Amino acid sequence: MSDNSGPRSGYSAPARERADAARNRARVLEAAARLFREHGVAAVSMDQVAAAAGVGKGTLFRRFGDKAGLAVALLDEQERGLQAAILGGPPPLGPGAPPADRLVAFLEAYVDFLDGNLDLVHMSETARPGARYTIGAYRLWHRHVAYLLEQAGTPDADYLAHAVLAPLAADQRMALRDEVGSDRVKAGLARLARSMLEGGSR
Repeated sequence: MSDNSGPRSGYSAPARERADAARNRARVLEAAARLFREHGVAAVSMDQVAAAAGVGKGTLFRRFGDKAGLAVALLDEQERGLQAAILGGPPPLGPGAPPADRLVAFLEAYVDFLDGNLDLVHMSETARPGARYTIGAYRLWHRHVAYLLEQAGTPDADYLAHAVLAPLAADQRMALRDEVGSDRVKAGLARLARSMLEGGSR
């Protein structure tokens, strides 16, 4: 790459929507966010979301597919915020810091993002076998981590990026969050990241 910003966006520009379709989408996402917040993701049905949004079930299913699709759509804006910070924000999360510092900053930021949206991320990552590894957000985070590992001279950066991200799977985080607090997760991942990058060229 010719600059120090890392991978480009994993998102394509959204297709232009009709005004009524955009309004329906906004109503659905607002209703889903409210219901998920009030009752938890698992307790809310697509029928409830459609009724609260005032749209037909067919419209809801055509637009989002299933509840996991709703989760992905709700997460999109927050993921875009983290993406923007990685690509053009101030260092160390953004460009301009050493790879080890950038990797630690990203892992810390992602722990905060994950803990703040755990039910939604879990829904999007476990909708079907292997779903975590096919969604656009994971592919972007993986490319970013691999890029930083490559910058530090770490061998097999593509595979090791998966290894670095493995402890941040929502399923694992949900299972361990009561016994492993976010500060402990951040500290452990920082030690792991720095040990990998410091030893990457040897």
